[in-house]
Amino acid sequence: MLCTQRSDLGGPISSDTRINDRIRVPEVRLVGPAGEQVGIVRIEDALRLAQEADLDLVEVAPTARPPVCKLMDFGKFKYESAQKAREARRNQVLTVIKEQKLRPKIDSHDYETKKRNVVRFLEHGNKVKVTIMFRGREQSRPELGFRLLQRLADDVQDLGFVESSAKQDGRNMIMVLAPHKNIKPRQAEAGEVEESPTEAAAE
Repeated sequence: MLCTQRSDLGGPISSDTRINDRIRVPEVRLVGPAGEQVGIVRIEDALRLAQEADLDLVEVAPTARPPVCKLMDFGKFKYESAQKAREARRNQVLTVIKEQKLRPKIDSHDYETKKRNVVRFLEHGNKVKVTIMFRGREQSRPELGFRLLQRLADDVQDLGFVESSAKQDGRNMIMVLAPHKNIKPRQAEAGEVEESPTEAAAE
């Protein structure tokens, strides 16, 4: 049965696409449900074929002369298109890299604070660039930085993994942690302040 809206399959039809009796031209170039070319037919015949097949007549190329129309289940088409669009958006999530800076001789209280920040970043689905800052004679003890980074990686291994191993970069030592793919990003709770990458870097 012809319809201008199939609410049971894919919701309301966009006003941008004309279907069925909203197509007001004398003839159309008709494409069958399997993509086969039927040819140029009168709009009355195209609507009759759609009704007989229990499908919609959908205008797919309105600027062509005559317009190109296809026989399809438009509600199902819209539903599948929406599913594909959601999947595409899910695959294009922007990865944010936060930064957390530590000193090689950090005390236990400060370490726990920094670790909580890293945990929160990973829980929110962000990567974390962890930077150990060496000063003066500390530069002659790179093993302190390695051990601290390894300790942090072990402490957060349930939430993330080492994507880029610790490496020396001038006076700094850098390691990048990434959240596990099976970790569902947690939304920031009410009252919780989410640091921006620049704010995190300033710590």
